[in-house]
Amino acid sequence: MKRESGILLPITSLPSRYGIGCFSKEAYEFVDQLKAAGQSYWQILPLGPTSYGDSPYQSFSTFAGNPYFISLERLQEEGVLTEEECEEADFGSRADSIDYAKIYKGRYPLLRKAYERSNISENPDFCRFREENGWWLKDYALYMAVKARFEQKAWYEWAEDIRLRWDNAMDYYRRELYFDIEFHEYLQFKFMEQWTELKAYANSQGIRIVGDIPIYVAMDSADAWANPFLFQLDGESKPVAVAGCPPDGFSATGQLWGNPLYNWEYHRQTGYGWWISRLAHCYRLYDVVRIDHFRGFDEYFSIPADADTAVDGHWEKGPGLPFFQAVKNALGEKEIIAEDLGYVTDSVRQLVRDTGYPGMKVLEFAFDSRDSGCASDYLPHNYPENCVVYTGTHDNETISGWFHSIQPEEQELARDYLCDHSTPDKKLYLSFISLAMRSQARMCIIPLQDYLGLSNRSRMNTPSTVGKNWKWRLKPGQMSPKLVDLIGKMTLRYGRWNWA
Repeated sequence: MKRESGILLPITSLPSRYGIGCFSKEAYEFVDQLKAAGQSYWQILPLGPTSYGDSPYQSFSTFAGNPYFISLERLQEEGVLTEEECEEADFGSRADSIDYAKIYKGRYPLLRKAYERSNISENPDFCRFREENGWWLKDYALYMAVKARFEQKAWYEWAEDIRLRWDNAMDYYRRELYFDIEFHEYLQFKFMEQWTELKAYANSQGIRIVGDIPIYVAMDSADAWANPFLFQLDGESKPVAVAGCPPDGFSATGQLWGNPLYNWEYHRQTGYGWWISRLAHCYRLYDVVRIDHFRGFDEYFSIPADADTAVDGHWEKGPGLPFFQAVKNALGEKEIIAEDLGYVTDSVRQLVRDTGYPGMKVLEFAFDSRDSGCASDYLPHNYPENCVVYTGTHDNETISGWFHSIQPEEQELARDYLCDHSTPDKKLYLSFISLAMRSQARMCIIPLQDYLGLSNRSRMNTPSTVGKNWKWRLKPGQMSPKLVDLIGKMTLRYGRWNWA
């Protein structure tokens, strides 16, 4: 089995001139750096438009792209924006962090100007895009336009006629908000145009894109508003039960995520058609898809919609193997990574084995002093070939931050495993990366913060917190030739070099 490696870096974290990573020249330069370092994969986070909290896992649509990623430089080249206009906008002053409030206030007025100057309705490529994607785009663009009319309130707080999609209300808002709707269609057209070109460039350099698909959609999304029958909603489109996870050692009351749960019986009766369309769309965007919270396809935790915590929730059976067989029958052999982290039952392990998908191993989970001896599934000597190893994911501490945060006895366990009691703590991150790289896992993905040896100040996300996440950015010049050379030598040393 071919051994490969890649780097995890969200689009938002790329350096750029205008406050947030996007599909600008810096993205193409990063692809060149991946190639120079012998990498095979660039893993990103979900590309959807984000809502309150800025999490890419809570999106206004499972099909739409984030307008923040549209390169303003490209719009300047098209003549629909000027450099002066972009320079005058306030996107924040820090090169290493995203100010989402300023991005929201500064970027959308510029994008609206670009739309108004584009004469887009006469563009045959746009007309073709709108026709080919109408099955999701019409509802999404209308949803975003109506949402703005109702001062960005969630759709379940709208007036009853449009909340429940009465025909007369739908017709009224389509007429009343025609140009607002077309504006959002324009944004999706530019997003897809620019992303398609960037992905094609990456593929031409031998770099494959690993994308991420959350199992659930947000309650405040075009998906839930336009397709209430897909979810456990009542006749008033209000949730009967919502998603979360049960109480555990980290939380005495569990986690109440609030996402609508799927009406799996409806999905079974329709041959999982919506899901197959969703995954087919993903494979237009990505080469490999990582399915978040894979456990939910075996069993999912159901919490009463009126509950304040997850204490009263219970487990329900998910669609299981027949779902993945239906996907395979419809789409053929596709590369999927199963996010099988957390508390994993025997039935989840069996589902991963039955699908044949590689599961995930996180090195930071390997040295928990509560585990017994050498039996942990996360210790590299226990990895199967068919898995993907990470030092940590977007939800974890950086590897350097993690080592400094664990107990002294756990640090000792880790050093014993590494047979390394002499390397200074501040340099030990390279030893952990080497440990992951030389494992027999077929694929090894390292967050770029770990190659840089950064502390937890550069952590991407701390679960169950709001306000400080998803902000970290790579500073210009931080991905230096010296770092590219270091990554390349390590990749070659452990037989993961991409010779394509």
